[in-house]
Amino acid sequence: MTSPHSPGSQSALRQRNRQSVVHALLAGGPATQAELARTTGLSNATISNIVKTLTRDGLAITEPTTSSGRRALSVRLHGSRAVAAGIDIGRRHVRVVLASMGYEVIAEEAHALPLGHSADEGMEAAAALLGDLVNRAGIDRGAVIGAGVGLPGPIERRSGTVLDGAILPAWIGTSIPEAFGELLGLEVLVDNDANLGAMAEIAWGERQDATELIFVKVGTGIGAGLVIGGRLHYGALGTAGEIGHTTVDPQGPFCRCGNRGCLETLASTSTMLESLAPSTSGAVSTADIVRRGLAGDSATLRVLDDAGFVLGRVMASLANFVNPQVIVVGGPLSALGDALLEPIRRGLVRHAVPVVGETTQIVMSSLGDRAEALGAASLVLRHAGLSPALRSLLDGKQVEGFTARQP
Repeated sequence: MTSPHSPGSQSALRQRNRQSVVHALLAGGPATQAELARTTGLSNATISNIVKTLTRDGLAITEPTTSSGRRALSVRLHGSRAVAAGIDIGRRHVRVVLASMGYEVIAEEAHALPLGHSADEGMEAAAALLGDLVNRAGIDRGAVIGAGVGLPGPIERRSGTVLDGAILPAWIGTSIPEAFGELLGLEVLVDNDANLGAMAEIAWGERQDATELIFVKVGTGIGAGLVIGGRLHYGALGTAGEIGHTTVDPQGPFCRCGNRGCLETLASTSTMLESLAPSTSGAVSTADIVRRGLAGDSATLRVLDDAGFVLGRVMASLANFVNPQVIVVGGPLSALGDALLEPIRRGLVRHAVPVVGETTQIVMSSLGDRAEALGAASLVLRHAGLSPALRSLLDGKQVEGFTARQP
């Protein structure tokens, strides 16, 4: 006979099943009981019993919902005993999000960063903002189980090192998990910001059922996050999706990568701002592009039309290869809606294989400029899985080794 604590005992089996459900909710966010049964392979009756115990223990909450037109029960993890930090650092900004196990935003804030900031400056600003949010939200520092960091540009996946070609040249060669981890006193995970945007669309946005998705971030740089078969596609080194350096015009402007006529030189926000400079008497910002585009300013709409058509042309090549269900456009211009989407659609339909152009849905991200930080938080929750620290938190025990130092 097996003892109550042996791996084959009924109590051990129940614990493993419970952990499987918790892991599924951490990895994918709120789900119906039927979805949990499909994800974990457990029976509907087992899922129902586990959800009842999690609810009884105060670790989950349920609420009515609809799934495939039928009434269902949505399950989400509950409480702030385990909190994930998501950090998005761009050329001119840092945004920090604190999220609960149940994919609920507890606190968030963004601050400006100086153009050309160093890695130390950016990391210190992020650490200070994180500490401020934790204190203001009244969260115990030991509850922060890790931090996800998103950066624009290629990241060497195995070491988390910023590679040549990044929008932040002063960060090249920096090992983010090592440097940020030492500063924060936390486990730190890092990914390209477009990859995190794609992750956010599935975990937080309106595309939770998409298994083939492309997220294109249009900003100072242009990158794509590729979801293929329900999983992020990284490539051999982790640099897949660097579409900003696709050559569009061989005789075009010089790009910072050393080539000519890259997509980034023709359709990035920096290029748009340069194009609009002659039509305005003062400095123009990305926010001005959005404001003037929505107001119907003719010069702005022309710039958006030119950039959008080129973006659609490159997306067409990508769509021909990947054949996605949906392409989501994110970044600081996402509030423009159809003003940018329409020329992108024209470029896609003109240059894609007809069946691909006709069936690929193109939408703006509903998450706006929060997508990358939200994706960074979900990166932590996905990888936290059933780590000893998280198991201790779920069991109500004190956690050691996960207390962030005061920035």
